[in-house]
Amino acid sequence: MELARPYTAAFASRFLLMLQYRAAAFAGFLTQCWWGGIKVMVYAAFFRGATVTAPITLSQVITYTWLAQAFLALAPWGCDPDVALAVRNGSVGYDRLRPVDNYGLWYARAAGWMTSRAIPRAALMFLFAGVALPLAGLADWSWAPPPSVAQALLFAVSLPFVVTLSSAMVMLLNIAVVAILNDRGVNSLLSPLVIVFSGNLIPLTIFPDWMHVALFVQPFAGLVDIPFRIYTGNLTGGAAWAGIALQALWTIVIVALGRAWMARVMRRLAMQGG
Repeated sequence: MELARPYTAAFASRFLLMLQYRAAAFAGFLTQCWWGGIKVMVYAAFFRGATVTAPITLSQVITYTWLAQAFLALAPWGCDPDVALAVRNGSVGYDRLRPVDNYGLWYARAAGWMTSRAIPRAALMFLFAGVALPLAGLADWSWAPPPSVAQALLFAVSLPFVVTLSSAMVMLLNIAVVAILNDRGVNSLLSPLVIVFSGNLIPLTIFPDWMHVALFVQPFAGLVDIPFRIYTGNLTGGAAWAGIALQALWTIVIVALGRAWMARVMRRLAMQGG
């Protein structure tokens, strides 16, 4: 426990700091409501005009969409802005002098940064899509509860792995910023891949059948598609546990790659600013 204290403190301090940005959270919630509503209407039109039976129901897709909007901030859209600032002004050198593991410290900060932005928006989204819409007579377009207690428990196991996996991906971006001393290009690297291959654009199960296995086992599926299909009941039993195992496996692999790359980059660290 004593060894973990610096990292839990880094997570907690970043988490509490980011919770202060209430206006940003509310603005993000409104934007995500807008896009969520548009996507739900598009899916409704798509399913009504479909001539074949889809591998996921419209009700599941609608709940999946609200979940994706609620937890949008958990995706690795860019590097940690604090790391980018530290690289620009040269204060990254201070972290090198701290008697802690640099990778663990930055990882904890990234996790705190993402979860603190996601939790307020998710709470507001649940109140809107899960409570207000059914009360307004729009239950068919609302965020539905999990179909069973088993699915809810599986989702509770899967969701923390979204944070661990996404934080590992953010760390790759952080290290890239340190390596090239600029965050502008780096922040555009993952976004297109995340949008398409995580299931944020459309659930991966809607893609052609021949792509399903490859899409299921690739790392981005663990960010959106696997946890939210578990929640909706579209991914059950052994398939759900396989998805959770893939989330854990990709977290371990990406953390190992990140650690090896960071060790190499830090040996050649060039600082600017002053």
